[in-house]
Amino acid sequence: MARRGTAKRPFAYLILIILAAYAVVPMVIFLLASLKTPGEISQSPLSLPGKFRWENFATAWSDADMGRGLGNSALIAVSTGAGVAVIAGCAAYALTRLALPKPGLFIMYLLVASSLPIQLFLVPLLSMWTKIGLYDNRFGLIVIYWAIYSPFATLLIRTFLLAVPKDYEAAARLDGAGEITVFTRIVFPLIWPGVLTAALVAGLQAYNEFLLAVTFIQDSTKLPASVALYSFQQGLSPNWALVSAAGLIMVLPVLVLFIVLNRRFVEGYTSSGMTG
Repeated sequence: MARRGTAKRPFAYLILIILAAYAVVPMVIFLLASLKTPGEISQSPLSLPGKFRWENFATAWSDADMGRGLGNSALIAVSTGAGVAVIAGCAAYALTRLALPKPGLFIMYLLVASSLPIQLFLVPLLSMWTKIGLYDNRFGLIVIYWAIYSPFATLLIRTFLLAVPKDYEAAARLDGAGEITVFTRIVFPLIWPGVLTAALVAGLQAYNEFLLAVTFIQDSTKLPASVALYSFQQGLSPNWALVSAAGLIMVLPVLVLFIVLNRRFVEGYTSSGMTG
């Protein structure tokens, strides 16, 4: 058995190297393009730049207004993650702890809701949001994100709650604790990795989302980074060096966040049992 395991390791390492190259090589090409002139990109897109033009990042930052775009994206992503954590946490707690009639129907509803494409509801949503004053409003966009990301987050947090013994909650209720105290003091400390994972997934999805953002936000001062980058690209003729630099500026915060929270994110996601 030991020999078989040793024999399989080179093949496993080869697969990991291929996957790493698949993820890293495009980013390296993207970085090299951001440090070139447009002429160098058209002549040889895969070669090293003759001179590293770091000033491209400063130009892209100012011309694409990436500072304001990143601020809007941060506000939207953090609000989405926090809202989804609260909504999904309460919904998952109700699904696992309350005596609901036919709970399987609720779970089926969440599965269907998380799989339906948002394009089906785009036109009625646009009409409704215009009538109630939420069109071209960041809060209106955040509400939509809460609705489309909460079903999956509810299923994710539910898997953590199923592993929490109910005896802890029963003991707290015997001591006079109410439902809010039981959830915040007893249950939440046990399931916070799942809540954090759900919030991170929802926040990153909101940060990268484009279709809803470009549809529901028109004011240039409210544009998230994804739409600001698109507008910048459309406005050039195009200068792919500056577009690449602006794209890297948008990717950098997510990359740093994932590196910092990588361990918590992976542990929370894998321990939920939803990875297959």
